[in-house]
Amino acid sequence: MQTRIKFCGMTSQQDVQNAIALGVDALGFVFVQESLRNLSIEHAKVLLRNIPPFVVKVGLFMDTEAGEVQNVLAQLHLDLLQFHGEESENFCKQFVRPYLKAVPMSSTVSATDFCANFPSATGFVLDSHGMGQMGGSGEVFDWSKIPQNLDKPMILAGGLEPNNVAEAIRAVRPYAVDVSSGIEASKGIKDLAKMEHFIKEVRSA
Repeated sequence: MQTRIKFCGMTSQQDVQNAIALGVDALGFVFVQESLRNLSIEHAKVLLRNIPPFVVKVGLFMDTEAGEVQNVLAQLHLDLLQFHGEESENFCKQFVRPYLKAVPMSSTVSATDFCANFPSATGFVLDSHGMGQMGGSGEVFDWSKIPQNLDKPMILAGGLEPNNVAEAIRAVRPYAVDVSSGIEASKGIKDLAKMEHFIKEVRSA
């Protein structure tokens, strides 16, 4: 099965169009005030305007008030939600939209137990952050801690970049890989050569 690719933390129209041209499966847009990749709704409208069918638009939230999430959803067409904070399952599923739950691997004793608390999740993003922290740190976690018995698609994140993503895919066999800082020239600004290299490595694996 071909590994899917998500580029996250998109902030510029050029980066969005480059990613689409390269054939990514999903694009992530951050709606977290504390993040350097945070988008206003108006900015996001511009970025989402020309995304073609079959490229999944993902909105990332972290401990955001329900009303704020609803406000984003009322104004933007997002296909999938991604929650990175301490949200409960009831919180995540109230928006009646498919969602991913991020698993903070650096502070989770049992990823299996963590995921069991979110039976309504569409899949899980295994990231290197700790509970209450943002992803996009560029740090890798210990892949041997990944459970083998997850019954939902597993998206691998955390410190992935062109020089390690093929190794990660061979070791972990994830449903998808999720990258942000590993393809950046600076915070929120992607590097075209790194984007191309990343996708080439994923396809080769």
